[in-house]
Amino acid sequence: MSSNSFDVVVVGAGPGGYVAAIRAAQLGLKTAIVEREHMGGICLNWGCIPTKAMLRSSEVFHLMHRAKEFGLGAEEISFDLNAVVSRSRGVAKQLNQGVGYLMKKNNVQVLMGAASLADNKTVLVKTEKETQKLTAKNVILATGARARELPGLEADGDLVWTYKHALTPSRMPKKLLVIGSGAIGIEFASFYNTLGAETTVVEVLDRILPVEDSEIAGFAKKQFVKQGMIIREKATVKKLERKSGKVIAHIEQDKKVEKHEFDTVISAVGIVGNVENLGLENLGVKIDRTHVVTDEFCRTSAKGVFAIGDLAGAPWLAHKASHEGTMVAELIAGQKPHAVDPNSIAGCTYCHPQIASVGMTEAQAKDAGHDIKVGRFPFIGNGKAIALGEPEGMVKTIFDAKSGELLGAHMVGAEVTELIQGYIVGRKLETTEQDLMETVFPHPTLSEMMHESVLDAFNRAVHI
Repeated sequence: MSSNSFDVVVVGAGPGGYVAAIRAAQLGLKTAIVEREHMGGICLNWGCIPTKAMLRSSEVFHLMHRAKEFGLGAEEISFDLNAVVSRSRGVAKQLNQGVGYLMKKNNVQVLMGAASLADNKTVLVKTEKETQKLTAKNVILATGARARELPGLEADGDLVWTYKHALTPSRMPKKLLVIGSGAIGIEFASFYNTLGAETTVVEVLDRILPVEDSEIAGFAKKQFVKQGMIIREKATVKKLERKSGKVIAHIEQDKKVEKHEFDTVISAVGIVGNVENLGLENLGVKIDRTHVVTDEFCRTSAKGVFAIGDLAGAPWLAHKASHEGTMVAELIAGQKPHAVDPNSIAGCTYCHPQIASVGMTEAQAKDAGHDIKVGRFPFIGNGKAIALGEPEGMVKTIFDAKSGELLGAHMVGAEVTELIQGYIVGRKLETTEQDLMETVFPHPTLSEMMHESVLDAFNRAVHI
């Protein structure tokens, strides 16, 4: 095999692409990866990781203000936004360098440049100096997605921000408007609200966090309102008037348009797939609403060309991309991996309180025709939650009444993004309600609420 000939060429080095490259190399395939900007992609550099670093700073700030509750003293509490951002960027840089190390360790050839496909076996890589031609038996597209921009609401980096501007803010917003209440919008709303920005969230649908179970979303909304957020549901930002140092937002709600003044707007109205300039139209690869159409094994309509992660559509989650990357690499190597089941992928939102879920919501389970049993357990009934000073939250479980199958699990409260994994494993192992009821959960832990929620579904809860 010549130096520019590979078994696998991966386009994009985010959590889908770099994991696919490592797994392919582990399986003995000669592998190259092409990245136009940052090793680690959006997730490590501008998404999952740096946002969590910033949210951790706001969480500590929030706890410092509560010091007295814990018998502690803390005076003149303040924050340095530049230092918060600097820590976040440092965390991102560390992980970015870690990906580079993993590429070397696994003998994956890295090319920094913009890739396009001349055909299903030829990848052209345009670097600063030249255009290199790579021959590939298989191509894995992992180019990710970017922020959707609506006409008239486009970001300018000054008054109107995307997530990138919100991660490296030029100033601390005083009066903030967040457009969109999905995970990205709510996380930024939570961060800036905690640091003292007067925060308004506008959601076009009838409730915030629209992909979550409605009861969980409703509980979270109450907590956000208690924290001082203004939540406007079934509302649309029709227009932004940009003036010197301020934005006048025209917000339509209940068929009335009101004008509200803000100094900063964050637009978080979804994402669009990075499908442009890849040469996909030459290959006849099908694209639907900016996302590449694939089968359950991420195969596109072009032979030997795969698409994974955000490029291939919802759910837009890093862990889904990584798992698909592993699956595709194993498929190429001749193994027989299981297809990734989107219904078994958990969603996690790192606002305060945290939200985590897997499987069907209560409404989805009913719509699918299931006779269901629903269990709930509140944080206020859990000793560890009270000891932590985190009594606001709930665990909700949904079972099929006939088979005992765990159809869905939904949580809101402290550390639920860590707890959800227990239910994910349970679903993967086809656990029934009986298995979960007979499992001994350690005490005192937050995880006991998972047990009690299951017991509650079958009228056996002890602590409520």
